[in-house]
Amino acid sequence: MAEPLVVLIASPLEPEHIARIRSADPRIEVLHDPDLLPRPRYVSDHTGAPTARTPEQEERFLDMLRRAEVMFDFDRAHLRDLHAVAPRLRWLQATSAGIGQMVQRVGLDRSGIVLTTASGVHARPLADFCLMAMLMFAKDYVRMEREKRAKRWERYCGEELTGKTLAIVGLGRVGQEVARHGKRMDMRVIGTRRSDAPVPDVDRLFRPAELHGMLREADFLVLAAPHTPETAGVIGQAELAVMKPTAVFINIGRGALVDEDALVRALQEKRLAGAALDVFRAEPPLQDSPLWEMPNVIVSPHSASTVTQENARITELFCDNLRRYLAGQPLRNVLDTTKLY
Repeated sequence: MAEPLVVLIASPLEPEHIARIRSADPRIEVLHDPDLLPRPRYVSDHTGAPTARTPEQEERFLDMLRRAEVMFDFDRAHLRDLHAVAPRLRWLQATSAGIGQMVQRVGLDRSGIVLTTASGVHARPLADFCLMAMLMFAKDYVRMEREKRAKRWERYCGEELTGKTLAIVGLGRVGQEVARHGKRMDMRVIGTRRSDAPVPDVDRLFRPAELHGMLREADFLVLAAPHTPETAGVIGQAELAVMKPTAVFINIGRGALVDEDALVRALQEKRLAGAALDVFRAEPPLQDSPLWEMPNVIVSPHSASTVTQENARITELFCDNLRRYLAGQPLRNVLDTTKLY
């Protein structure tokens, strides 16, 4: 009889999802001990509260690592020495889409381990965040909050999203979901892409070299690209300078995609109407960052993608990939360690 496929669960996951993984195929042996993992602080928390294993617990976990051929998520304590402590490991399923920079930083891009991402799992909640932000600025939530604090009742006229131009940098799964939301609101949707192939719900495509032309048209700009050498600093002082002073900037990609100091200056000088930020240069932002105090800036603690349905969706993806792995079929969402996505 063939040996079972040993799968190690390396981050917090609810019992019902562990049961789904165990039932994915009878040839799977699942190693899971919640006492050896961080305690989740909220639903779909894959990092958990800081904890330390006792020497006995660490040895038990190392034994699991030595046996595992497949891992569900990273163990933060063994990122840099994963290849050494898990010599049988062939494939690791991440719970995040944006793992490229981390993988390169710790050397896993040279390990020979196949890495698959959670690409697509977070597209809808991130798009929902963008829609929320656009509606809040269209309806002037800043004014409503200010008037509420003053206990003042004075009617005013807001905007609607119909006919506004939504510009998207990064038309992957997340960007396309943002475009779908925009089109549902009868917005004009434009975006940048290297290919001329049409994208659903996008009215006009711009090449990366035409970025400034696209930015001039934007009422709302959404950054939804991964952090790669090509996208680092894609929005800087020059790019912000060509945008409308009534435009709103939304970043759901990575903080490194934008020159944060230039963004702060543009907001302070009223060359932008506002910003909604889920990602930052430093996370959390420094205590003296002006972004904390700006009423026209929405600060989200890198949580726009996290929803109660997340673990169920990642488990579904993992189970599908497990069946593919056992059948010798191509896995979904394999990380390209050159492109970093």
